[in-house]
Amino acid sequence: MKFDSYHPVINFIYFTAAIAFTIAFHHPVFLAISYAAAFAYSVKLGGVKALIFNLCLVPFMVIYALWYSYYNHFGVTVLGQNFAGNDMTLESLVFGVVISVTAAAVIMWMSCVFRVISSDKVVYLFGRISPKLSLFLSILLRSVPRIKETARRVSIAQRGIGRKGPLRILSIMMTWTLESFASSSESMKSRGYSLRGRTAFSIYRFDNRDRSFVVMIFLCLTLILMAIMFDQTNIHYDPEIIMNRVTPVSYIFYAAYAALLLLPMGLQIAGELRFKSNLGKGEQWTETFEAE
Repeated sequence: MKFDSYHPVINFIYFTAAIAFTIAFHHPVFLAISYAAAFAYSVKLGGVKALIFNLCLVPFMVIYALWYSYYNHFGVTVLGQNFAGNDMTLESLVFGVVISVTAAAVIMWMSCVFRVISSDKVVYLFGRISPKLSLFLSILLRSVPRIKETARRVSIAQRGIGRKGPLRILSIMMTWTLESFASSSESMKSRGYSLRGRTAFSIYRFDNRDRSFVVMIFLCLTLILMAIMFDQTNIHYDPEIIMNRVTPVSYIFYAAYAALLLLPMGLQIAGELRFKSNLGKGEQWTETFEAE
């Protein structure tokens, strides 16, 4: 059972919590869980292309961490000196790694958002609160895959006529994107989208499956908030690396955070296994019926 089949409010709560915690938590254990969960879920949704994209982020993470430690000199553990004679410290290097891993995890979470939250879900979530914001977000989400597909077609067409200049393709895509945004905006306005009191048809219903998911999410959120209250997510990198001692209770908080982030992927895998099991049973029943 895919996560995109759940209610849009649940999708919004989950991704908001996942991205917010990824940005807020600089603790190495929580950050590692965020990165691993974002990596695994994006690959589950995007396949080989997502795997290649995620691996391409690794060199940029390393480069940024080295650059950060090269130009920021806080910390007491000196590793060496740069060309200007300034100290390069372990603390600045580790914090550079933290920032780069955080940025990579957020990028991977956003790739999951684009695959799970469709434009009609954005309209459902923000249509009554802010129609203009809803219009902008729906156009943006709808345009991302269209821009990618159109760029591929333009590249093939340009190669077919013997023109391979990347600047020419970029110019064509910029023109097409602006025209697409303008036409989409005018089309939505002509349908009365910005009128006050406008209603919209929705196929989303909050059922028992969604309620069960909400209970699991808020149970995990409660444990994570307890971890924040007990300073289990806090760590200092300046002037030295200081964090609270890891206790047996800490592992409960780590497990709750991992359960929260891995919950959609776990439910999807469980649904796929259940479907395969039922399919196998159906084939056995068919064979038995034909034999009889």
